[in-house]
Amino acid sequence: MKSTKAWRLGMKDASTLPMARQRGQSKKPTWIIVLVSLVCLFLVCAYVYPPQNSSACYVFSSGGCKGIQWLPPAPTRELSDDEIASRVVIKSILKMAPALSETPKIAFLFLTPGALPFEKLWDKFFQGQEDRFSVYVHASKDKPVHFSRYFINREIRSDTVEWGKISMVDAERRLLANALKDPDNQQFVLLSDSCIPLRHFDYVYNYLMYTNVSFVDCFEDPGPHGSGRYVEHMLPEVEKKDFRKGAQWFTMKRQHATIIMADSLYFTKFRDHCKPGMERNINCYSDEHYLPTFFYMLDPAGIANWSVTHVDWSERKWHPKSYQAQDITLELMRNITSIMESVHLTSDDKIEYRTTPCVWNGIERPCYLFGRKFLPDTLDNLLSLFPNYTSFE
Repeated sequence: MKSTKAWRLGMKDASTLPMARQRGQSKKPTWIIVLVSLVCLFLVCAYVYPPQNSSACYVFSSGGCKGIQWLPPAPTRELSDDEIASRVVIKSILKMAPALSETPKIAFLFLTPGALPFEKLWDKFFQGQEDRFSVYVHASKDKPVHFSRYFINREIRSDTVEWGKISMVDAERRLLANALKDPDNQQFVLLSDSCIPLRHFDYVYNYLMYTNVSFVDCFEDPGPHGSGRYVEHMLPEVEKKDFRKGAQWFTMKRQHATIIMADSLYFTKFRDHCKPGMERNINCYSDEHYLPTFFYMLDPAGIANWSVTHVDWSERKWHPKSYQAQDITLELMRNITSIMESVHLTSDDKIEYRTTPCVWNGIERPCYLFGRKFLPDTLDNLLSLFPNYTSFE
């Protein structure tokens, strides 16, 4: 009886104890999963298909589209052995400290078919500066008869030069090679037979000797007379995006003259694939494209992108304007020497005039030291105005 009672009591007591909780079936937060999935899908789509308008860009960045790098940078092309070797040599030369000279000079490189009609004017320009310059003459057709002692016996071994062909660049390199033999030559100026000085010698000397760049003309022309001259045979070393144009009349520092002489790879590309009468009736002229492209690819920060030799393209003809005797006045010379902006004209349908301030060591200054395309009959008028016209500031 006691055991039965005890059993019943135990059962009764047990019934008053709290029952063990039974975990019901859990409800998954489905709406959170769906929301997270939609956000992830949105971000993936935005990465693969970036927004094209600025308002959409600000959803991701207060800086707009410019503040977002939507895609990883394209992998760089692997350079060939020749490219590696060429760039190593060129970069090593550029990193070397410039050779110091107790008597630094400017080398004036005259590229002419024969006579130098402005030799008397240059003679006046050079007088009294004998230890600060040197002269080299490349006469491609006839040996000139000289009137100035500064030009006598200054011819180098010359060869035929054909307009628009690589022989023009050959002549430039030949002049540079001869001038580089003199370690005192620190600046190199390429001039034609139609070039004249626009400034007095001290102004030119200081302008060039104390600059931190070479004055090599360089710009991108998207038209048929610019990028339209490019051919894919220049690949892989020269890509179309790097193809540039500019006037051949440069002034450059010794380091840049040296790397031109060290270059074989890029010169060969232009020799073989930039010439008149190529495929698809393309006429490419190495003297307008080799140096601008070369420096744009290998030392873009080292050039000014404009030439210090003035020429007038305002007539928009195949050749620039030629100055005749009646054109030569103090007003003309003042107008030329006061120009403060470089102008590049594109050859596409838009025909853009691109103007750039002429900046010398961070300071805006007049652009031009020399003038070009002066006809021989202007000599007497120029002599009568010299040196007055060189003093305009």
